[in-house]
Amino acid sequence: MMLARAIHFDESDRNVFHMPARTGEWCISGGFEFSNWSEADLSGKARQAFSNGWLGVETFGRVTFVAVTQIEPAEFEQLKTDLAAHFVQMYGAPSIEAATGVAEDELRHMVELCDGQDPNTLLTVARELTDAGVKEGFRSIEKRDAGLDQFAIHGSLDEDPHHH
Repeated sequence: MMLARAIHFDESDRNVFHMPARTGEWCISGGFEFSNWSEADLSGKARQAFSNGWLGVETFGRVTFVAVTQIEPAEFEQLKTDLAAHFVQMYGAPSIEAATGVAEDELRHMVELCDGQDPNTLLTVARELTDAGVKEGFRSIEKRDAGLDQFAIHGSLDEDPHHH
């Protein structure tokens, strides 16, 4: 089973989100956080989290890029428990039991997104507010397209010098 972990290439997430996710933590789309939002809520860092943020399931911070990685069943179960607890604490779900189904749905949605992607494929999310509510779109970037090796070494997205 595949899920996705938060990945950072630079410090930008620290600047654009109120609370950045921790590198390596498991992430879900987390669009539920915005279900009651209106245009008035969309300013500054909140707008950035809404527009492009994945939700880390440990810190509940946001991250721009996630990388597809295999997850073990035991880890998946733990995430489900943690997420259900978050729904109880933050959203007033009546009980862990009541929240577990919702938590599982959120995680399964993410598993479906990651399913069939190669390990280390990067995913981005884009949300917009429509009359019908929040619309989410997802994009995958293959590792080789992202030039991660170049990025890691040079810290910039300049042209690959080997292609000249």
